[in-house]
Amino acid sequence: MKKTDQITVMHDFLSKIGVGERQVFENMAIYSLFMAGEGRTPYLTLKEAFVKGVLNVTEKNRGGSVPELKAINKGKRRILLVDGEELQGAKQNRILNTTILLKKESETMIPVSCTESGRWNYTSEKFSESNNLPFLAMRVAKEESVTRSLQQAKTFRSDQVKVWGMIDDFLKESNVRSPTNAMKDAYEKRTNDTTE
Repeated sequence: MKKTDQITVMHDFLSKIGVGERQVFENMAIYSLFMAGEGRTPYLTLKEAFVKGVLNVTEKNRGGSVPELKAINKGKRRILLVDGEELQGAKQNRILNTTILLKKESETMIPVSCTESGRWNYTSEKFSESNNLPFLAMRVAKEESVTRSLQQAKTFRSDQVKVWGMIDDFLKESNVRSPTNAMKDAYEKRTNDTTE
């Protein structure tokens, strides 16, 4: 492709991008970007895909594998899985190690970290959304270890032992006794404390 053709393609693409209203929270401002003229986003979010019944997330196989899950997109639109989103169920709860855009009608192995060290048995065949994200310190530590893994081994693996240790500390700080050392138990207690 000639340089002039590349410039034309980029110009056409950029001319279709619209900027949404500014949203401010404390000292941060965010502007959403969207494709002008698009009737809908070209992908579904994790939550939308679960609600529509087009996404199945299961253990890699019946025996399971802590750092990997199987995501099946049965729909005709792509699905955006965002780094840090927590999935609950199956043999133990997990969070995504990176952001992934699943192809339509596809099956993909996705890299995850466990957020529940005291359970390795099925509570459900499939995962569901927990509506939780990791707390900041854990997110930073996970990102650092995943980055190291990418540099050294070209994989999206986290330092699972460190993740579990940080969740244990978080549960202690939150004064939560969790029979399975689940991150979500600390969040549920905090939610209950603020709604009482």
